[in-house]
Amino acid sequence: MTKSELIIYIAERNPHLFHRDVERIVATIFDEISTALTVGDRVELRGFGAFSVKHRGFRIGRNPRTGEMVQVEEKRIPYFKTGKELRERLNGKR
Repeated sequence: MTKSELIIYIAERNPHLFHRDVERIVATIFDEISTALTVGDRVELRGFGAFSVKHRGFRIGRNPRTGEMVQVEEKRIPYFKTGKELRERLNGKR
């Protein structure tokens, strides 16, 4: 499901809300999650999962095309861990 499909789905299920308001709500939620991750916070949505940031340190890698050794800079990677309820729903236990 894309962001625009999510907006349409929510708008259809909530006819009392204007489409532009649903767009603003979805955009605000995504922006807040992004902002929290940027400053290093963890975002947990009970029953769904948790977003966090993992740190990958500096390492030596290999260029797959040439085989040459290259330096890979350290970086922060977004990470998502599913919640128990979501895992159970995906596996047909609920």
